[in-house]
Amino acid sequence: MIGVEKKIVYFKEPGPQNTDETLRLAKERADELGIKTIVVASSTGETGVKASEIFKGYNLIVVSHVAWWKGPGVEEFSSENREKILKNGGKIVTATHAFGGVGRAIRRKFNTMQIDEIIANVLRLFGQGMKVACEIACMAVDSGYVKPGEEIISIAGTGRGADTAIVIKAFNTHDFFETKIMEIICKPLKT
Repeated sequence: MIGVEKKIVYFKEPGPQNTDETLRLAKERADELGIKTIVVASSTGETGVKASEIFKGYNLIVVSHVAWWKGPGVEEFSSENREKILKNGGKIVTATHAFGGVGRAIRRKFNTMQIDEIIANVLRLFGQGMKVACEIACMAVDSGYVKPGEEIISIAGTGRGADTAIVIKAFNTHDFFETKIMEIICKPLKT
């Protein structure tokens, strides 16, 4: 056989009910591959706390929404969750979305799409979690917590929780097209 067979788990439905299984599958694959850097999306910090408990001793980076995503003065990421993640050795990144910075402002102001949102929409063909997993990998490199070209596991979801995990060779946002999705660990069937 020339190829290599690997397991991919497909969840029947997207959503937070898949979080525990996604984290378990991601840890299992990280251990098999010897990957020590894990990046996880977390808007309120709940998924980040779970990940920080499962991935103790790893280089865990929790990536949150931009500040005030829900509006001026509204902070989704709770200070309690922030404390727990940091206590467990995780790092937290709060930054401009890699696929929605100034381009999103142009869309809102002039009702036209920019290239970053086109990239985001193409990645959404594989599901919202796939788009976010790629985006947060870039953001983790941009923040200096991941080395450019490092193979990591990136975990994200559809709305809340986690339902997608991938092995990805991550690069800075400005080198996005060097990024390579190496493996899909799990994702929802429905996108």
